Amino acid sequence: MASFNRLVLLVLAALVIVYLTTSANATKDRVGTCIRNCAQCKRMFGEYFEGQRCAESCLKFKGKSIPDCEDINTIEQFIHRVDEDED
Repeated sequence: MASFNRLVLLVLAALVIVYLTTSANATKDRVGTCIRNCAQCKRMFGEYFEGQRCAESCLKFKGKSIPDCEDINTIEQFIHRVDEDED
């Protein structure tokens, strides 16, 4: 019975390690995709798009909301008019 408990514990530990490794890689992938999309939007919209703020948002929220340059709902917070005062 003790060997069965050890086996169960070993399997659970292996599953936890696999889960943590996989989720960390998935987060890095999402953040990387998010930052690349920010750069693409900056190239598309130029000075109208706040690329720096977009990338900082990617890091802060760990890529949970990935900007899509063709979907205003995902980028509206980073778009601004050039003639707006920047204080």
